Amino acid sequence: MIALLEPQWRARQLAHTERVLPWVTPRLERRKSGLTHPVDDFLFDYYPYSVNKLLSWHPGHGVELQGDVTEFDPHPAYRRLNNDANGITADVSQLEAKADRLDLVIRLLAGTSARPAQLNCFGLHEWAMVYQTPDIRHGSFPLRVTNAELTATVDELGLRCTHIDAYRFFTKAATPLNSFEPSRESQPDLEQPGCLHANMDLYKYAMWFSPFIRSELIADCFELARSARTLDMRAAPYDLIDLGYEPICIETAEGRRDYVEQQRLIVARSQPLRAELSLSLSALVTARAQVPIATSSN
Repeated sequence: MIALLEPQWRARQLAHTERVLPWVTPRLERRKSGLTHPVDDFLFDYYPYSVNKLLSWHPGHGVELQGDVTEFDPHPAYRRLNNDANGITADVSQLEAKADRLDLVIRLLAGTSARPAQLNCFGLHEWAMVYQTPDIRHGSFPLRVTNAELTATVDELGLRCTHIDAYRFFTKAATPLNSFEPSRESQPDLEQPGCLHANMDLYKYAMWFSPFIRSELIADCFELARSARTLDMRAAPYDLIDLGYEPICIETAEGRRDYVEQQRLIVARSQPLRAELSLSLSALVTARAQVPIATSSN
């Protein structure tokens, strides 16, 4: 158990707040004005985590906070240490209800890390979501290509999406064109580190196990997800120039080379985060196994 004195953890808490505020403040301002943003709002709308949850700081498993720790008392995952009025830690016994999810994520992360990155999808999942349909997912923004160009691009390049949560939004016409049939059951066998959505999901997985995952890692995963979503939408068929997003025209050979180059950078950034998250979750499994099983006094 690592003990942090109050000045130490207060400094980390403040640094986390200062890092996260530039991400969350525009979100709050847009909500007041009834505005939306197809890139920055996605991570708050698609992943069900509030601004306050991202702002909240936690040291993670295996850390005792000392000093005035009353602000952590209301959180059900924390417990005082030996009735110590000045010490508190996240209690791994509270993970019992998440045991199956914990095992699943460890499998997902291990399988993803073990596979080579596939770099030939070119971000066409966003194209597949509007393929041969009049319905536009981001209706506030026009397409930068015609419907005919969109169809021709998908038909020429093909679809190779490995992620269930992108694939499930494909149009009915696009679904049979995909080289894979991702499902929840096959997800541990298909996830691979070249997938932008798989890398964005590191944020989701880290949040699933807050407060047992240190908030600095959660913020790292959120920052990676922002970068992945930006690349996602720059390669999409939408015109987002007015928002400051220069398109990556994957319908051209030059655009595809640019996309793959940016994709490689996302993959490189994801690797240490996936590794740390895997180690942190495995440590939770070990810690849970060491918790004494409560027995009845009868």
